[in-house]
Amino acid sequence: MAGLESSSAGIDVDPPNIEDYLTSDALHQPHKKLQLKDLLDISPTLTEAAGAIVDDSFTRCFKSNPPEPWNWNVYLFPLWCLGVVVRYGILFPLRVMTLAAGWIVFFSAFLPVHYLMKGQNKWKNNIERKLVEMICSVFVASWTGVVRYHGPRPSMRPQQVFVANHTSMIDFIILEQMAAFAVIMQKHPGWVGFLQTTILESIGSIWFNRTEAKDREVVARKLREHTEGDNNPLLIFPEGTCVNNDYTVMFKKGAFELGCAVCPVAIKYNKIFVDAFWNSKKQSFTMHLMRLMTSWAVVCDVWYLEPQYLKPGETSIEFAERVRDMISVRAGLRKVPWDGYLKYFRPSPKLTERKQQIFAESVLRRLEEK
Repeated sequence: MAGLESSSAGIDVDPPNIEDYLTSDALHQPHKKLQLKDLLDISPTLTEAAGAIVDDSFTRCFKSNPPEPWNWNVYLFPLWCLGVVVRYGILFPLRVMTLAAGWIVFFSAFLPVHYLMKGQNKWKNNIERKLVEMICSVFVASWTGVVRYHGPRPSMRPQQVFVANHTSMIDFIILEQMAAFAVIMQKHPGWVGFLQTTILESIGSIWFNRTEAKDREVVARKLREHTEGDNNPLLIFPEGTCVNNDYTVMFKKGAFELGCAVCPVAIKYNKIFVDAFWNSKKQSFTMHLMRLMTSWAVVCDVWYLEPQYLKPGETSIEFAERVRDMISVRAGLRKVPWDGYLKYFRPSPKLTERKQQIFAESVLRRLEEK
């Protein structure tokens, strides 16, 4: 008890006054039960907890929104069945053949260039870059992708980094078909990891692992080295995880501490044909691609916004929030004050202990008033 009292000295907690929330009649009626709204008004902690239950904006950022069913009557159901036959029986086989043919052409050209042309010369880099752009275009074609690009095409310049909101790994593919970006991305297992180490490293991509703290220092050093050299444009998804294209979560500040131009990219998917959000905790990327390839089309808009620079007196966190504002407004996304890493990790013990301490102090002060 004494320890808790001493720890509250440096914390300014204004205890609510019960007389401000309950009428004098209620105070003098000991047998009358308090209503839930009265308890919520008395305790800010309970109010916050109830608000999280009623309006959980964090969970909503990572939920897929299923489309409204439209085959609910005898007239529409036959049309829906016809659509299933067309999508799975005609479009899907054609798209698989397109993707397979693209991979055959790609590997037939990429492997000789990658392994036979030794050294880092401009010819090799240019050929590999064009081949990566080609295979990404094949991927977009396999979804019947309809992509509208707005703004000037990205150019190869030193001291610049591109940042975009993140909905799925296909964000990278859609942007890559326009310009061969070097991307910073979570290392994935399986065939995706094979493509990362075999193909994407050839264009200067950088990988990290969320579970290893030492990776952050290594990645930060590689980022600075990449932006200082004459390399492919660097693409970063500062949210650090896939969000369902209705919200934006907090941007990590690493991309905004490099001392170079930050070029915002806003991506907005039209959900009329398919929801492009990839929930990696419930679905593998292979199944995600299957869902896209059995849809009618993937429709989206991409905006390349004006480059931004750190203003005098502006911190990297403020810079990140300013860029997030630009992307959110342009793509019509809602901002929420959450760290996307909470999707994978529990909150810091310091945060929970702080909440517990504030609640304990409010209870102690209430007891002292009695």
